[in-house]
Amino acid sequence: MLYAYRPGQQLLPGETPAQETVRYRTVGDMSCTGATRSNATTITQIVEEIAATRITERGETRADDKTSEAAMEDRKKDGYF
Repeated sequence: MLYAYRPGQQLLPGETPAQETVRYRTVGDMSCTGATRSNATTITQIVEEIAATRITERGETRADDKTSEAAMEDRKKDGYF
């Protein structure tokens, strides 16, 4: 999963920031939304990419789902929304 990097962010061992061409499924907090590699520059190209994939965009980019099954619900309880 690709995450946005911000100065001061702690990286895991072996991680290094890199520039990629990406798009986002949704606007979200950088701590819970991942990016999708993409060279699409038009709506038609984005639709074609989505139609060709077999992984849902939500399943590919929702970082909280990789943390735990209840991560987003936990965020809600903590006042994230």
